[in-house]
Amino acid sequence: MRSALCALGAAALVLLPAGHARAEGQEPDRDFTIQDTRITESSGLAASRAHPGIYWTHNDQDAPLIYGVDSRTGKTVATLTMQGVGTPRDMEAISVGPDGDVYVGDVGDNLDGSWDHVWIYRFPEPKVLKDQKVAAKQYVVKYADGPRNAEALMVHPKTGRVYIASKNEDGGGLYAGPERLSSSGANVFRRVGEVPWVTDGAFSPDGGRLVLRGYFTAREYAWKDGRPEGEGAPVGVPFQGQAESVTYTADGSALMFGSEGRSSRVLRVEPPSGGRPDAETPGGGTAPPGASASPSAALGGGGSGGGQGNATVGFLVLAGATLLVVAGKRLVRRR
Repeated sequence: MRSALCALGAAALVLLPAGHARAEGQEPDRDFTIQDTRITESSGLAASRAHPGIYWTHNDQDAPLIYGVDSRTGKTVATLTMQGVGTPRDMEAISVGPDGDVYVGDVGDNLDGSWDHVWIYRFPEPKVLKDQKVAAKQYVVKYADGPRNAEALMVHPKTGRVYIASKNEDGGGLYAGPERLSSSGANVFRRVGEVPWVTDGAFSPDGGRLVLRGYFTAREYAWKDGRPEGEGAPVGVPFQGQAESVTYTADGSALMFGSEGRSSRVLRVEPPSGGRPDAETPGGGTAPPGASASPSAALGGGGSGGGQGNATVGFLVLAGATLLVVAGKRLVRRR
């Protein structure tokens, strides 16, 4: 199964438009390839606030390891081992908060609600980039309306409030945590909006925008009064095999899109807002994000900003590859 999926992924990558090559050692926050062979399922991505050009990532299901990857070279410059937490079940997302702490979302549940609680891990971003152990806090998370699967965790860069977007083929929900997470008892997350099929999300560094991505599309929303506004503006998402992650660059000027797989690529995309802190994201209003876009409609969007002649064929190959990957992972985890 894995070899077949890899072959399909490779076939899909052939259809990627040109223009993403990057010389070794060029300026940070550009396209790069993850070189570390241990990183086979990069499922979350977060720009470091303390170390320019460094991106934190982690595998989908693994030991409690976080990797710091240099966007100049694609090489891992720090491997962090979280201590004080249990064995992760399904780490899916990572974010850096205004307090300088790194938040890791062990929030995945591919059986769609088989676990009555999930976890968030939190530790201070290290001042020195090196292999080291970090003391982490573990928080229990429950949803007010019952268990569900999720792959996106976002920490607002101004308020520090944690949000989770659930994942469902028919559309998910945006959940807000308490004002402050508590390590005693469960932290109840409550639904505050509707979202499309989401595999990751991120707030802009100024807190004024929220990007949510799926396998084939992404949208950027204006964030006001604790909620996303309107239907958002479509982002030109690059074609990727198992499209899993997204984050803003530390200065908010661009979006970085990641995917699973060995030697996976992280690609830079300009946001609809142009990265301007005061930009008004198109599509403002009162409708919740994705309200007018069903998952089937969402599958028809996306693009890389070039190579449109390959868009239809590329989409079909990637759609098939992605569905096989998801099905294969579910079968493995059900055993």
